[in-house]
Amino acid sequence: MRCLIVAAGQGTRLREKGELKPLIPIRGVPLIERVIGNAHAAGVSEFLVVTGYRSDELQARLGEFSRRSTIHITRIFNRAWDRANGVSVLSAKQYLDEPFLLIMCDHLVDPEILCGVITAEHEPETVTLGVDFNIDNPLNDPDDVTRVKCDGQRLLHIGKIIRDYNCFDTGVFHCTPIMFAALEESQTRGDDSISGAMNVLAEWGKARAHDIGDRLWVDVDDPIAFGKAEALLDAGRL
Repeated sequence: MRCLIVAAGQGTRLREKGELKPLIPIRGVPLIERVIGNAHAAGVSEFLVVTGYRSDELQARLGEFSRRSTIHITRIFNRAWDRANGVSVLSAKQYLDEPFLLIMCDHLVDPEILCGVITAEHEPETVTLGVDFNIDNPLNDPDDVTRVKCDGQRLLHIGKIIRDYNCFDTGVFHCTPIMFAALEESQTRGDDSISGAMNVLAEWGKARAHDIGDRLWVDVDDPIAFGKAEALLDAGRL
């Protein structure tokens, strides 16, 4: 399976740790290398990384990592990198005409989460999001994480500020090309985000959820989350 990674933004909330978020070392390994390594361990054979902010620098480092690791990485430049993350996903449309994994460059997840999302039973023309029902777990900030409302395996609603929710968005998606149609529809409504596309898919009856169980993940988006990720790495839990 191929994997698309969104790595185009500035990452300003983690700026004290480094100028370019995907390349910030965490326990000696750049964040994006850890993300790719986890997905590779889960069985992903090929990667596409969408870059934007300071693209030349990131693309050069990805090329060096690809040669060193022998992992194939296609680098895609998103000229509109300052818009929401759905624009980055849509920039890869021409490269993906079959099911693929979509993940974020700043989410460290247990590889078993990726395996579970990949190997789950998927209906045709649907998109499945890995969700965490452990909403009382202090690992991720409930005021910052993206909230999700599910009914069984059906994803009903997703957003940062929704009040009726029962799980969290882990940033791990099993996509079919219908994702691109949903992104285009969401943009016509003025929402450039991946969450906007998932809400469109929910309207179409095409959004699904996969329960990650007790597996751990961290959105490494600020210094506090960075410290939590370091502690989990030290304990061998990520």
